[in-house]
Amino acid sequence: MADALSYADIGVVFDLDGVIIDSHDQHERSWFQLAAEIGKPLTKEQFKESFGMRNVMCIPHVFHWTSPEDHVQIAQLGDRKEELYRELLRADGIEPLPGVVALLQSLTDAGVPFSLGSSTSRKNIEVCFASTGLDRFFGPFYTGAEDVSRGKPFPDVFLEAAAKIDRLPARCLVIEDAHVGVEAGLAAGMKVLAVTTTHPRESFTDSGVVRVVDSLTEIDAAAVLELLSRPEING
Repeated sequence: MADALSYADIGVVFDLDGVIIDSHDQHERSWFQLAAEIGKPLTKEQFKESFGMRNVMCIPHVFHWTSPEDHVQIAQLGDRKEELYRELLRADGIEPLPGVVALLQSLTDAGVPFSLGSSTSRKNIEVCFASTGLDRFFGPFYTGAEDVSRGKPFPDVFLEAAAKIDRLPARCLVIEDAHVGVEAGLAAGMKVLAVTTTHPRESFTDSGVVRVVDSLTEIDAAAVLELLSRPEING
């Protein structure tokens, strides 16, 4: 029988948008502002499909604004979109989602390390942390789009985030709101908890997640340890 897990063994990897903050509106507005600037079509359905993807994927493959080989234009469009997004964040202000601060404090008090793994750029993460004051919890432990070569649903960003807190993937819980993020967490060999910020609860049925919550107010460090300690999860 395997030894019981303790707080000292486990870690948590958070996604950013839809988990820590909800800047869905700012993302949407910045994409549509960019589409208007460059005179390209964009639909609500395309935006919804793109959520959680990196710009290098959604610009050519979902929005069809460029060919996948036009790396220069993809980079220019992506950089402009992120500028617009950060401008909106600074203008609007942003608050952590309900339960975020309490969960981070609970993990901190229990000695459970945590990190962030996001498809967005490090600059965006830094603006979000500075705006919300959450940099005091995360410090340098965050991983953005530039830190890995492949975005979600590949596992790279979560594996890098776990490495930064020196935790084995199998002993990490990923907290995600997007389906591509759930896929990435599972591909990393991690357990995944889904939050219904972006997608309805029923959309996570048979997705492989260990639990679905409507808000992070529903979990604390003890709940994280319990999820990672379940025999049927750890095998």
